[in-house]
Amino acid sequence: MIKSIDVSTLRKMFLGAAQNLAVHEEEINAHNVFPVPDGDTGTNMCATATTAARELAAIPDRDLTWSKFASVLTSASLRGARGNSGVILSQIFKGFADVVAPLDTLMTTKLLSKAFLEAARVAYSAMEKPKEGTILTVIRVVAEESEKAASGRNACFETMLQRLNEKGQQILNETPNMLPVLKKAGVVDAGGMGLMRVLEGFSMVVEGKEIPTTAIKVAVEENDAGFAADVHDLDEIEFAYCTEFFVKNIRPRATEADIDKLRDKLSRLGNSLICIGDLKLVKVHVHTNNPGRALQYALELGELDRVKIENMLEQNRKIKEEMERNKKPIGMVSVCAGSGIAKIFKDLTVDVIVQGGQTMNPSVNEILSAINRVNADSVIVLPNNKNIILAAQKAQELTERHCVVLDTENVAAGIAAAIAFDPQADVDQNVAQMTEAYRAVTCAQVTSSVRTTKMDGLSLSKGDIIGLSEKKILVKGSDLNTVTVDLVKKMKMDEMDVLNVYAGEEVSEATVADLTERLGEVCPDLEVIPYRGDQPHSFYILAAE
Repeated sequence: MIKSIDVSTLRKMFLGAAQNLAVHEEEINAHNVFPVPDGDTGTNMCATATTAARELAAIPDRDLTWSKFASVLTSASLRGARGNSGVILSQIFKGFADVVAPLDTLMTTKLLSKAFLEAARVAYSAMEKPKEGTILTVIRVVAEESEKAASGRNACFETMLQRLNEKGQQILNETPNMLPVLKKAGVVDAGGMGLMRVLEGFSMVVEGKEIPTTAIKVAVEENDAGFAADVHDLDEIEFAYCTEFFVKNIRPRATEADIDKLRDKLSRLGNSLICIGDLKLVKVHVHTNNPGRALQYALELGELDRVKIENMLEQNRKIKEEMERNKKPIGMVSVCAGSGIAKIFKDLTVDVIVQGGQTMNPSVNEILSAINRVNADSVIVLPNNKNIILAAQKAQELTERHCVVLDTENVAAGIAAAIAFDPQADVDQNVAQMTEAYRAVTCAQVTSSVRTTKMDGLSLSKGDIIGLSEKKILVKGSDLNTVTVDLVKKMKMDEMDVLNVYAGEEVSEATVADLTERLGEVCPDLEVIPYRGDQPHSFYILAAE
């Protein structure tokens, strides 16, 4: 158990957090509700954390003190902050840094809690009108939980961070119930998700776990919708210009009160105001119809640097025009788990992948969000699990799109349906031929028993390998490939022409090769085609036709 850490370890935690944000950048971007005006949340938070990490890593070990760490973290994250989410993250880092700056000894769990509490306070104070259901809510609840986690004689960093990750994820899952716009889009708050990736990075460093650099990239591709989910109507944009700049070389006689006066003046010009910093550097972000006046007010305080003014009306107009140009007559949404399965669906031109399946059924809102993200006049949904069909049908009722839900009860049926999709045919023709295709496929799976029981005339022990049709358990045993061969013969798949085998994440290439060879020996007339599905919970998914 780690009861205290030094500044070198804390630096590693922030470097790990930045790396974890980078790995999840596009995943976080996929949860953005609006594509403009402030860019992508994952990209902005990643840029903020990466800038801080780069400068922290550049500090020579001999010069790494608590005060140096705090100074660099505060300055670098503020300078590198992009968009609202990046600025708020920089303020979370600033609050954290303010607590560790005076330290001259090791950091304890109680000091870590104090840092989280100050991080939450500074983040809230940076916003003119703090809004619940955002990253602010997540950091506040995490900070409150940290007080409880830090108490007790056996408190340690590992357990404390685990608790904060669990509590943070709980409140993140509740954000759609706090903000109607999140519920409408069917997503959790993207900024809150980014903060959870920071906490997750902290935990992984403390626990000595390696932070992945490629595994999540598969999920990124799976979740790539190819177009933004929700675009403002032009008349909904009250303030047209996203204006950002730094004020540096502050006037010699200026005081903190002058920064407050600037903030008050800017608040009357527009909304989404952030005006933060000190007498060395001030950062401003504001949406306004009069960016010139905002710059004029700032010039009364000091010199301007890195001025950026973006026309959100034009941004939004271009996005809409691009969407219209790229709109398809028909798009597809598929629910599945496993990077290989997701890649297969992507190769079959499925537009949006919803992560889910056995033991992890997606919500109605998640499916609704996926439907609304497809840039098409009509959408066909493949639930691929009998426990997801009803949720998909409810999402169908809620969307304004023309939507059809096919009752595919497993992934193999969904793949068969997607293969039959014809982009040149209309919706009714596609529904008919896709339905005919998946109903012609005989599906089965090989998995393991999770408990000892009696079912379908078989006495099962926990851990037994079992072969199932769509309706019942047919075979059991202790050897994976033996059970699979027995299942193929039991279901008379050997009498068909082709057997597609989708290997799960626990099955090695050597095991798949052995199965293919054995099936070739006992079923010489059956063409066996293996695929990497990498799905959880099933060793093999079988589809014969």
